[in-house]
Amino acid sequence: MHLQDLVAIDVHTHAEVSAKGHSSLDDDLHDASSAYFKVEGDRKPTLEETAAYYRERRMAAVIFTVDAESATGTQPVPNEEVAEAAAANADFLIPFASIDPFRGKAGVRRARRLVEEYGVKGFKFHPSVQGFFPNDRSVAYGLYEVIEETGTIALFHTGQTGIGAGVPGGGGIRLKYSNPLHVDDVAADFPQLKIILAHPSFPWQDEALAVATHKPGVHIDLSGWSPKYFPPQLVQYANTLLQDKVLFGSDFPVLTPDRWLADFERLAIKDAVKPKILKENAARLLGLTQP
Repeated sequence: MHLQDLVAIDVHTHAEVSAKGHSSLDDDLHDASSAYFKVEGDRKPTLEETAAYYRERRMAAVIFTVDAESATGTQPVPNEEVAEAAAANADFLIPFASIDPFRGKAGVRRARRLVEEYGVKGFKFHPSVQGFFPNDRSVAYGLYEVIEETGTIALFHTGQTGIGAGVPGGGGIRLKYSNPLHVDDVAADFPQLKIILAHPSFPWQDEALAVATHKPGVHIDLSGWSPKYFPPQLVQYANTLLQDKVLFGSDFPVLTPDRWLADFERLAIKDAVKPKILKENAARLLGLTQP
């Protein structure tokens, strides 16, 4: 990966379909989230199509599946498949993985193997879809130990989710799990753990800003929302106290980087801060540059 040639690093993209055409969401949740995000056209690009998409734009992309099989009964896109696709397209794809936290010790062993044998750089957690509190010591703490030890990254969905939106009962998905204050406990218990709070954390934006300013290892990605809808306090902190800890993320394929970047250009972000958000902060966090 030639960092100097990249326009940006998108730290939040999804692998939504396997090589066999298998989706990690059932049809009801998939269709509801497409309606929520007003997705037009193909929602299920293959891994190779995603690599081509980002190569054409000269952007790098962190890509992952979401393993929530215990809660949803649906198998995820295989982590190994994501990692192998990233290895074959290492100029533009950066592999993260996802382990259902209810897999217990088997999940912990698998996480270590994914780092050591497949070069995975981080792990995605979606507390609302996976159905767990991030600070529940009996569930995911073994995974955090491996992530901290290996120097990889823990990326947590925070705030409301489009998954289940509009489905009766929200498809059984509970928003309470994704309050970023639960991740504050994780950051305190694992002080060397590198953490990303994904998305503007509605309705807990101030909580997310508080955690990120208080805990050195905590960052915020701006995915899942068009920048024109960002809360003013998020823009203020991105311009000032958190200018070195805020990251560009789109949420591809439900929100494209093209749309995100077009709206970002109209956001009141300082010229000196824009390159930090678009590339420099992520490059440092991912270890693509010297500290």
